[in-house]
Amino acid sequence: MKLLTIFTPTFNRAYCLHKCYESLLRQTDRNFIWLIIDDGSTDGTKELVKKWIREENLEIHYIWQENQGMHGAHNTAYNNILTELNICIDSDDYMPDDAVEAIISFWKKHGSERVSGFVGLDAYNNGQIVGSTLPENLISSTLFDLYNKHGVKGDKKIVYRTELTKHFPYPIFKGENYVGLAYKYYKLDQDYELLLLNKVLCCVEYLPDGSSHNMLRQYKRNPKGFSFYRRELMKLPSAGHIFKYRQAVHYVSSSLFDKNIWFLKESPNKFFTLVAIPLGITLHFYIKAKTVFS
Repeated sequence: MKLLTIFTPTFNRAYCLHKCYESLLRQTDRNFIWLIIDDGSTDGTKELVKKWIREENLEIHYIWQENQGMHGAHNTAYNNILTELNICIDSDDYMPDDAVEAIISFWKKHGSERVSGFVGLDAYNNGQIVGSTLPENLISSTLFDLYNKHGVKGDKKIVYRTELTKHFPYPIFKGENYVGLAYKYYKLDQDYELLLLNKVLCCVEYLPDGSSHNMLRQYKRNPKGFSFYRRELMKLPSAGHIFKYRQAVHYVSSSLFDKNIWFLKESPNKFFTLVAIPLGITLHFYIKAKTVFS
């Protein structure tokens, strides 16, 4: 049994998926499975992946599904992964040549059931670290504390124990295709910490058709998903007042897009939600103005 599954959600990314594939071919350790979750592509992705499977250079598993969005693709991945560890590498990203070797070596040396996995670094194509490195004085931390207590910045790459990622599935809302992936991560934080590895595990490129470049439109188009996400973040026991207030502002804005008149009653923190209404209304109209043609 292989130790690691690298899973890649993809939607109409045949034009760039080869970069990820080629990086996996260059890995110095092949103790992994590549699981591709095709979230309803119509651009020839299926034919491209079938070609790679026939070449038999890697162990590739391929699943096609009707479009559900990134979180729906993650649900499908976690339901089908059988290896002990998993890592998500997006369709427009790739791995350094020694990334798998570093993952397996680190886990065999330090891994245990006391942690949910470990967190490593993302870098841009020019080698620059995305955001900041991880604190050198820490062995482990929750993801929430890394960002909100220890001052870590920028996207990071997480390797999780698969048995844990099967918990807390993302909800699917009809007509929407986005729920914040951190919902699951922060849920796991409540019972486990992550080990820290200051090693680049993924090289990223934020393409114009990616979700990072279209976040305001995501807010407008997925109000139920974002309302759910903000409610869950307001429940976090380790979150401070400023963090909860910020979530409440977004929750008010998303509730207005959802035309949900019961948002205050449904809020897990009614005080912060009440106080957040003026700024939430302002944010709602700001997003509306910025996305008037989308």
